[in-house]
Amino acid sequence: MTTDILSQDIQFLPGVGPSRKKILSTELGIASFGDMLMYYPYKYVDRSRLYTVRELTGDMPFVQIRGRILSFETFEMGPRKERVVAHFTDGTGIMDLTWFNGGKYAKKTYKIGTEYIVFGRPAIFNGRINVVHPDIDAADTIEPQGMGLQPYYSTTEKMKKSGITSRTLEKLTKSMLERINTPIKETLPDFITTKHHLMSRDEALRTIHYPKNAHDLERARLRLKFEELFYVQLNIVRYASDHRRKYRGYVFAHIGKLFNGFYHNNLPFPLTEAQKRVVREIRSDMNSGRQMNRLLQGDVGSGKTLVALMAMLIALDNGFQACIMAPTEILAEQHLATINEFIRGMNIRVELLTGIVKGRRRQDVLDGLLSGDVQILVGTHAVIEDTVKFARLGIVVVDEQHRFGVAQRARLWSKSERPPHVLVMTATPIPRTLAMTLYGDLDVSVIDELPPGRKPIVTTNVTDNRTASLYDGIRKQINAGRQIYIVFPLIEESEKSDLKNLENGYETLRQIFPEFRLSKVHGRMKPKEKEEEMRKFVAGETQILVATTVIEVGVNVPNASVMVIFDAQRFGLSQLHQLRGRVGRGAEQSFCILVTSPKMSDDTRKRIDIMCDTCDGFRIAEADLKLRGPGDLEGTQQSGMAFDLKIADIARDGQIVQMARDEAQIIIEDDPECAKAKYATLWNRLKELRKTDINWAAIS
Repeated sequence: MTTDILSQDIQFLPGVGPSRKKILSTELGIASFGDMLMYYPYKYVDRSRLYTVRELTGDMPFVQIRGRILSFETFEMGPRKERVVAHFTDGTGIMDLTWFNGGKYAKKTYKIGTEYIVFGRPAIFNGRINVVHPDIDAADTIEPQGMGLQPYYSTTEKMKKSGITSRTLEKLTKSMLERINTPIKETLPDFITTKHHLMSRDEALRTIHYPKNAHDLERARLRLKFEELFYVQLNIVRYASDHRRKYRGYVFAHIGKLFNGFYHNNLPFPLTEAQKRVVREIRSDMNSGRQMNRLLQGDVGSGKTLVALMAMLIALDNGFQACIMAPTEILAEQHLATINEFIRGMNIRVELLTGIVKGRRRQDVLDGLLSGDVQILVGTHAVIEDTVKFARLGIVVVDEQHRFGVAQRARLWSKSERPPHVLVMTATPIPRTLAMTLYGDLDVSVIDELPPGRKPIVTTNVTDNRTASLYDGIRKQINAGRQIYIVFPLIEESEKSDLKNLENGYETLRQIFPEFRLSKVHGRMKPKEKEEEMRKFVAGETQILVATTVIEVGVNVPNASVMVIFDAQRFGLSQLHQLRGRVGRGAEQSFCILVTSPKMSDDTRKRIDIMCDTCDGFRIAEADLKLRGPGDLEGTQQSGMAFDLKIADIARDGQIVQMARDEAQIIIEDDPECAKAKYATLWNRLKELRKTDINWAAIS
């Protein structure tokens, strides 16, 4: 019965009808009773206390008063405009209720002498307490102690114009809950709700809309957040468990002459302890008989590519091929150059496959893959095209995984009789709670140590009215033989005003530094022009590179020691951290200068302070997650991975994420086939959820 009523069309709720249903559906995605039930309030106002008129002052927050209207007065305010004032008393004094809009409706609806409860923010006007556009309820419809905590719902401009306010949603929700006269179906078994002292689902869904007090509200929130996160985690853990059971991996037991030769003769510097630990974890995976699915996290410059190459050499030693997939052509070319530099003198054929590799050269690469002559392929998503076939693909390295969907990874698996081992790399440090959800099907390795000799980058904030000393500092660095990046915020390629800022900035810098040579790079340039400008900077022919964020990845110039970021307040924390990682790649002390306007919001000030305080990518990622939320984190929103969570917040609910994960793990270990009767509620609910529009595949 309840399931049926929750799926009932919202149009048939009194007060909605076809036109309001259309607005609710297009603006908020509310089409059924169930949708409305899960459209949660974003805040609450305490209405548990009644005030008297005598107690009111002009600087109080929202209050409520019980009393009667004595009379109405109307004041003309120009053509077809009027102000309606009701004089209201509770016996301790008289106050005014004012309407600038809807006055006629107020006069028609509210009766003189009837007892009402008035709610609003008091102010003083003409020496009297005055509440503008108050909420008014008949006193006999509200309990003596008031309404408890009144819910407030987010609305859009279109809704407001159609008369659907937060108060309208509140009344519709109340009316709907009164119609749901049997308990709402439970979705968690007793052993979970009892163990974690959780409210029933029925009680939680009723309480979240109409909590009597803060304690009840907190309990309702805990129950609903746990349920939401638990099913996300259960799906991920189930998927990972299935995957491990179904897919056997190639056993790479042999560590041969390529790996050992590289380790003893070509290693550019001794591995850090963190790199050694990660190589051991990868070797163990590749020798285990199950398919490796490992996420390799490491800050910019921590040596992830070196570790990935060593993993690929293990595959080569066992007679297999390797492939590394990068999100952009510039990054693929960077990987090619880096790998060729690492394996100089070794007899290994490495080839590039991107959109610009065409004709005869492309055919040579494809033939070499099919014959097994090409041992390492470096490419963009071009490598997953159907025409690309390998002789024996043993390992795939995916760089910056968040740019590739699960479906794209799966297409790579089909290029081998067994799924190849997968190593996913990211230079965007991911907080633990987010990694558990974004990459829940992967084992995680972290390189949390920079190679020896690297000095932390000194980061400072300069306001844009004090740039003279900044330019002096740049001049000194160039005279000492260093190179400089100067970044302008062309965040979107369509922002013409930003492009103008970049062009103006470039011309200004040419006038400030007439003695130096400058390069300029932005996303609107033709690839050849861009490459030529980059080449000049890499070769040291130009001393200053003026650029947009296109240099965020794929540029390695050890001689560049200063990164200047103009309008730094317009960048996210993770993006600032990635840009900063372009310097500090040599042995010299490097600097990052964040140029901002003197006036900044509190959130912006926090972001800039965090950047100046730490170079630890994980601390920065945690702060970014807290400030911006998971949907805004770089790489999650762009790839359509923003979570469809209605009440939980991965940034702030880390403890609940862990609690949900632990519970999901226990259940999957006990019932890997998802077949035991005691868990039937869970498996049925998971099936229901998987039929909804939540992008479960992306989440896992």
